Amino acid sequence: MSTTTKALSLLLVLVLLLFVSLAHATTDPCPINSIYQFGDSIADTGNLIRNGPVGARSHAASFPYGQTYFHRATGRCSNGQPMIDYLARRLRLPLLNPYLLKGNTNPSSFKNGVNFAVAGSTALNSSFFAARNLHVPATNTPLSTQLAWFKSHLRSTCHGSSSSDCLKQSLFMVGEIGGNDYNYGFFQGKSMEEIRSYIPHVVGAIAAAARDVIRAGAVNVVIPGNFPVGCFPIYLTSFPVKDPKAYDDKGCLKHLNEFAMDHNNQLQEAIASLKKEFPDVVIVYGDYYKAFQSVLRSSKSAGFDKSVALKSCCGIGGAYNYDGKRQCGAAGVPVCQNPDKFISWDGVHLTQKAYRFMSKFLNNIILSQIKCLS
Repeated sequence: MSTTTKALSLLLVLVLLLFVSLAHATTDPCPINSIYQFGDSIADTGNLIRNGPVGARSHAASFPYGQTYFHRATGRCSNGQPMIDYLARRLRLPLLNPYLLKGNTNPSSFKNGVNFAVAGSTALNSSFFAARNLHVPATNTPLSTQLAWFKSHLRSTCHGSSSSDCLKQSLFMVGEIGGNDYNYGFFQGKSMEEIRSYIPHVVGAIAAAARDVIRAGAVNVVIPGNFPVGCFPIYLTSFPVKDPKAYDDKGCLKHLNEFAMDHNNQLQEAIASLKKEFPDVVIVYGDYYKAFQSVLRSSKSAGFDKSVALKSCCGIGGAYNYDGKRQCGAAGVPVCQNPDKFISWDGVHLTQKAYRFMSKFLNNIILSQIKCLS
């Protein structure tokens, strides 16, 4: 072999090694060893069904929830895996156990993080709603309670080390949360004007929760926004508008999506303030609104059935296959034959496939910004 050929071969090897190194850096930017999830039903992996007798009777505690992946109900509000499961897999971590499993499992089951999210939870405390004559369920576990759980967990796990050392390779998901704060207003007849006045309070509670975990030692924090609720069967069924101009080109209600964007815009302003307050902490906005819209826009190419893009897979009745009085899991409510063709699972939550596509959209964006501390 000539000297020139040897040199070219060596150069080729070096180039290949460089590509491998860059690919690895892109797919595994930081050795995150734990995730802490706060939120509501979008991320709950089993807390609600362990939250007293009322939670145990929730639809998520029984089939057909969980039918596609787990083949049993786990408390996840979908037919399979929500986004937090895909994030854990992306980081090569075990799926997060729900916090309320703590009395029935080995403490080592929480070494890779904890899921504090509870379906139905609000960002604001129940007293906020009581003062406005709004009823919230007894199972409501607001952010303040989830944070108390987190602090209790931290005291029992960070033995002999500061929480900042304990959490330097952790990822915090502060939400998605806030949707239920508005739901309780919308579905109990409050005006749009009044519900819009809740936004600064909700955003303030989310920002305060993020501030709390940062002060506890978090250095990587994701704060997701809300979904375009005007595209969800529960809202499309409950608040129909006769004027065709009230709907966008995808069939979603414009005024409800504009409301969600108002929340998201104020949330992003709060995140910008947090970044100034904590310049050494990575704080990422999780754009769930845009991620959902990307699924809706590419529904056909992604293998979804465009004709049922706004319909529930598990549901009955009406234009959107949703009836609030006969919800998924109730007797006589059917399930579609192929959930992978649907975006909406039960009119309120998404199918596993929709969550998987949203995760693909979000995870690389989130993980590319992670801060590594050795």
